[in-house]
Amino acid sequence: MLICDVEKIGFIEIRITGSKGNIELSPDNYDIREIISILENAENLLYPGDKKDRPTISYNIQQGSVKHILKTSIQFIIGFNAIIGQVNEVEDIDFLDISTAKAFENIQNIAIKKDYTFSIKTSLENTNEVKVDRTTRYFRTEAIWADAEFYFYGKVTNAGGKDKANIHILTSESGTIRIQTPISFLEEYEENLLYKTLGIRAMGKQHSSTGEIDTSTLKFIELIDYHPKYDDSYLKNLRDKARKSWLNSIDPDIWLKEIRGGYDA
Repeated sequence: MLICDVEKIGFIEIRITGSKGNIELSPDNYDIREIISILENAENLLYPGDKKDRPTISYNIQQGSVKHILKTSIQFIIGFNAIIGQVNEVEDIDFLDISTAKAFENIQNIAIKKDYTFSIKTSLENTNEVKVDRTTRYFRTEAIWADAEFYFYGKVTNAGGKDKANIHILTSESGTIRIQTPISFLEEYEENLLYKTLGIRAMGKQHSSTGEIDTSTLKFIELIDYHPKYDDSYLKNLRDKARKSWLNSIDPDIWLKEIRGGYDA
């Protein structure tokens, strides 16, 4: 008999209490747009990075007043439980990844706008819990985000867009980066950008303490020719220049003794 190992599953619960006028909130009067908003924010709470290879998230909605139940791999539930524990303890979200912090901000805005109370916890025993309502202030400190200039190198995987044009570039360090790009540039650029290895100079916001880049703010400045190949003639020329300028003036024995200090004494 073939026995398959089933990945352990856990869930996060986002419970919302409030009312629609004089009627208590329930799945029957909870609008589909509100569901979509919660699902988008919940994905960013669980998986703030590249979502291309994330595990499956399943969903159901329950009474009481409204409970959103999102099931996924238990290892991510464990990680998220630590996050909400820290958020609840420090009552601050500046330490979070950008996507996670924005998700908390969005939930905070909903709580203020609709006078809802959110309770966020997990399926773990002795789970941490964080509550968001109109009295809490889960917003990032805007002053710590500053304008900065960046250079990204990698392969272009997408370019274009009907209304808001973007270039998607796959980098080795940050995964796929999306950069807002003027439609006029893409219209005038004669060559096909797709699957070419290029460099892009861009402007965006950077965290002044952690150095984290808010990739949602990136805007195109210019394209850079990029040739990541080994150039033997260039390196040989550098060696020749070094040999002529300072290597000839060095006595190897004296230099070696200075490097060793008194180690051989």
